Amino acid sequence: MGGQVFHFSVELLNLLIETIPRLCKSKNDVLVFFLSAGVSQNFLADIRRRVEQDRNNISKYQIVRDVIIRLNEAGDAAIRERREIIKRVVEYKDFSRCWPDDQIPAMGLVARVRELRNDTDSFTRQQQYHESQREEERKKRQQDEEARIEQLNLKKQKRQQLKSELSALYQETNAQKRGKQLEPILNSLFESEGILVRESFTIKGENNEGVIQQVDGAIEVNSCLYLVEMKWCQEALSPRDVSQHTMRLFARTDVRGIFISASGYTEAAIIDIQRALNLKIIVLFTLKELVLLLETESPFESLLKSKVEAIQLEGKLLYDL
Repeated sequence: MGGQVFHFSVELLNLLIETIPRLCKSKNDVLVFFLSAGVSQNFLADIRRRVEQDRNNISKYQIVRDVIIRLNEAGDAAIRERREIIKRVVEYKDFSRCWPDDQIPAMGLVARVRELRNDTDSFTRQQQYHESQREEERKKRQQDEEARIEQLNLKKQKRQQLKSELSALYQETNAQKRGKQLEPILNSLFESEGILVRESFTIKGENNEGVIQQVDGAIEVNSCLYLVEMKWCQEALSPRDVSQHTMRLFARTDVRGIFISASGYTEAAIIDIQRALNLKIIVLFTLKELVLLLETESPFESLLKSKVEAIQLEGKLLYDL
């Protein structure tokens, strides 16, 4: 049989009890039918003795019922025999070997067994298909989870590496060398967060006393474009240090600003930026905040969001001194 019949259902069991006796003219023919289906002699021994010794008190239907029930109760041990019995019934074609009165009923019963077998096969295939689908989905979920964990571990390792590199810059006394190292670190920081870097960060030299280097670039977060300026000065940024970037922001529509300072901001610079908030979103960061952020699993996007909300709802600048 095509499908996996582990047990006869009640409907199929009763149907076989009605069908097999009509396919066999005699009680001995019934026993031969089961033997040819692979049912062992030991399984049929007591029934055979009863047929030989008390033939009139056992019918073909009783023989079939006893054998079918025994095979069903045998469970997995009789799977092969149960399948073979159904196979022989559904493949039965020569109804001329039946008693004349049984020929037409036998045809209908065999057709019904065949129909039920096909329904069972279809159901089994459907079950197997769904089980296969569930297994594929389970494997995919497992693979996705493993990939997610791997990505998290890689991201964690990357954050630790960036934190070490940023922290090491504080020990670098060569301004030019520090500037060259800062550029790829900031690019890697945003790219590792899945933030689109629209314009790579570049180092610009400054002639003014106290300014060591300036890093400019643009990033896109939640469909908002931020023009970013990073300054590493010896002293806290003055109004003059932030004015150029502020003017660049006002010269562009639909662009927000981010300041990153390695040395903080003077009170006068904060006042100037605060005034500009009426017209532009300008977010302040310190380099220390980025170092601390890399120590946690919190994304840059979340920190940026909290700062933007503080500006929009309270007109308040949030930054870590």
